Amino acid sequence: MTQPEAKPWINAIHAYTPGKAKSDDGRVLIKLSANENALGCSPDATAALVEAKSSLARYPDPASNALREALGKAYDLEADQIVCGTGSDELLNLIAMGYAGAGDEIIYVKYGFSVYDIAARKCAATVVVAPDKDYGTDVDALLSLVNEKTRVVFIANPNNPTGTFSDDAEIARLHAGLPANCVLVLDQAYGEYLEGDGPASFDLARKHANVLVTRTFSKIYGLAAERIGWAYGQPGLIATLNRIRAPFNVTSAGQAAAIAALADTDFVAHSRKHNLQWREWMASEIASLSNHDLRAIPSWANFLMVIFEGKTSAETVYKALMDEGYIVRWLPGQGLANGLRITIGSEDENRGVMAALRTILERHS
Repeated sequence: MTQPEAKPWINAIHAYTPGKAKSDDGRVLIKLSANENALGCSPDATAALVEAKSSLARYPDPASNALREALGKAYDLEADQIVCGTGSDELLNLIAMGYAGAGDEIIYVKYGFSVYDIAARKCAATVVVAPDKDYGTDVDALLSLVNEKTRVVFIANPNNPTGTFSDDAEIARLHAGLPANCVLVLDQAYGEYLEGDGPASFDLARKHANVLVTRTFSKIYGLAAERIGWAYGQPGLIATLNRIRAPFNVTSAGQAAAIAALADTDFVAHSRKHNLQWREWMASEIASLSNHDLRAIPSWANFLMVIFEGKTSAETVYKALMDEGYIVRWLPGQGLANGLRITIGSEDENRGVMAALRTILERHS
């Protein structure tokens, strides 16, 4: 019996694989695999979410007007140049859909966010992967691949899953080398973990008609369950995304929680301070284990990518950590079979996973 066949470019997609929370045998583990905020979310956001759910029969504001106004005030941006989405993932997919198709090319950097590949293939565009520079963005390598078919360039900055960061000068140099009809997407899901909050990216988007900055409430704001993202750019770019986004794409509860989260600046500052303290501590712990031939890639996000270059493999440690009660992220499908991404957790989680890692390495030495 015949059956419907998906388009070949759809069949070529490898579906997104989320971070696991359980072991292969079903045990619930300490989850350090999804880069969630170890401190949860603002109590004010929780209260706003609960209150908003008292009106479940009503559709949400389709334009997220109050949330966009709050974002504009919080980030000193024009509210009418902001669009909200079901997480920044929806917006990344819409950008590819809006500006690329069959015969066009979309570039992203090796070890970049896996959604870029999916977004490009969904719209039948050709995927072009730029070589990395020590697991980070190599602007020169990327620019060497730009041609008349290039329509979108995705850059995660800070990068997921490696944590690397390209400074303002490098991003400006990248933009200067792109044609005017190519959209530069600066994916800053981890932007709030930067000192100074990466304002130069917003300035670039304010000044140029081919730059979009995307952000999310899933990371430092701790609202991953509600799926709230947003993008800022010139009116023409925002109009394109509004034409093709889903109607009512951000729930009423999500909008209310996000507005409350923005207002609780103390929680954000505390989250950033906690992350910096324990990221530095965990990096120093990894450095103390360098005799086992492992190293942490310098990170500007809320995780560390640990590279295993000795006789004990990342896969071995990944499985052994599950036996010890911890789940981290092993990404062989992204070419990172030699690395483990470890989320910065609570103090107890950080100390526990590092102690477990040390024990595992000593056991296999």
